[in-house]
Amino acid sequence: MAATTLSPVQLKIADEIWIATALLHQENPRAIDFGIREIVERARKEGLVRPFRRGVYVHVVQHCVANRPPNPGRYCMLFESARGRRRLFRRGDACHSGREGAKTAPTFEDIPPDYRYLLRWYREWSEAAARSSQQSDPLLNLSGSGRRLWSDEHADAYVHRLREGWR
Repeated sequence: MAATTLSPVQLKIADEIWIATALLHQENPRAIDFGIREIVERARKEGLVRPFRRGVYVHVVQHCVANRPPNPGRYCMLFESARGRRRLFRRGDACHSGREGAKTAPTFEDIPPDYRYLLRWYREWSEAAARSSQQSDPLLNLSGSGRRLWSDEHADAYVHRLREGWR
C-alpha cells in the first residue's frame, strides 16, 4: 500500500521501521524474520518520509532492538532473532533491562491513517504467537506431568519410601 509523504504528523524513524516490518510480516506470513537490509528497503519502498532518512539503518540495527543494550535509543519494537535478522517484538520476548517498559509499537495518533489497521493486526499477531510458543514449548508442556507420582501419598512419605534400604 503506497501512501503519500507524511506532512501533518512528523513520523518518528522508529514508527516508520515498525510499519515497514509489520508490512513485511503481512506480506510474508510464513517468514519468521527478515534481514536488516530487507527492512530498510521496505521502509524506503514505502516512502513514508521523503527524502529517505539515513537514520533508518541504525534504528533497525540498534535503536529499536529490544534484546540489545540501549545505545542511546531504547525502543522495543524489533527483536534480534539471529545475527542480522529482525522481526517485530512480541509479548514474551527477551528484553534488555535498560529497555524495560519502552515503546513496543506506535501510538494510533503517531502514524498515518492508512497504516492504523496495522496496530490491530499486530496485537492479534503478537497474542497468537505468544499462545503458540507457550503451547509448543516442551518444558511448559511438562507442567503437571508428575502429579500422579504423589497422588496417593504426601511428598515427604514418597521420598522416604524411595530412600528405604539406602546405606
